[in-house]
Amino acid sequence: MSLKKASLIIIIILLIDQISKIYIKTNFQLNEDIGVFSWFEIVFVENDGMAWGTKLSDFFTFISDKSAKLILTLFRIVAVTGIAFWLVDVTKKQKSKTLIFAIAIIFAGALGNIIDSVFYGVLFNDSHLQVATFLPEEGGYAGVFHGKVVDMLHFPIWNGTLPEWLPLFGGKYFSFFDPVFNVADIAISTGIGILIVFNKKAFKEFPKTETPLPESHNNPI
Repeated sequence: MSLKKASLIIIIILLIDQISKIYIKTNFQLNEDIGVFSWFEIVFVENDGMAWGTKLSDFFTFISDKSAKLILTLFRIVAVTGIAFWLVDVTKKQKSKTLIFAIAIIFAGALGNIIDSVFYGVLFNDSHLQVATFLPEEGGYAGVFHGKVVDMLHFPIWNGTLPEWLPLFGGKYFSFFDPVFNVADIAISTGIGILIVFNKKAFKEFPKTETPLPESHNNPI
């Protein structure tokens, strides 16, 4: 797969991700939800930390939430830059399409969430008890690098009380599954899943073709 095709995949994922986030941000109040099916609903939440809302300050109590957010955003930028170099390298070396595709969608997902973290605090005002405005006159809800990631996809596939006979968790309430995520998260998870499940295919080495010698060398006079 060429870098041009990989770039097209990245652009498509970024467009879907950002369009869905901007729509939710400008049409929903925070925590507002709409049921689509019994097993799927759209819920507007914002995540200013890592996966499932975890923050660096939860682990390092001496770091303020604001500093933790900045560190996380800068780390994401460094990481996505590394992924970009990796993508360019594997396309130049003509590695497997599986590997290039996986890296491309991971990059697209990571970049999609970075856009939220870097710019959304400036581009939108707060969504608490109101629908946010794009480019509000009074300014955004946070500065550059301190935006929150917009999540909206929730799949409450099953919830209920577990059977009593189940060890450790028997009789307890269980929900599968609670996390709310976005298109960028799906891209990242899918890409990582491909690298794990199709590891051998992704990292398969193709035999290098030898450049044939000029005709004069093959048939010496």
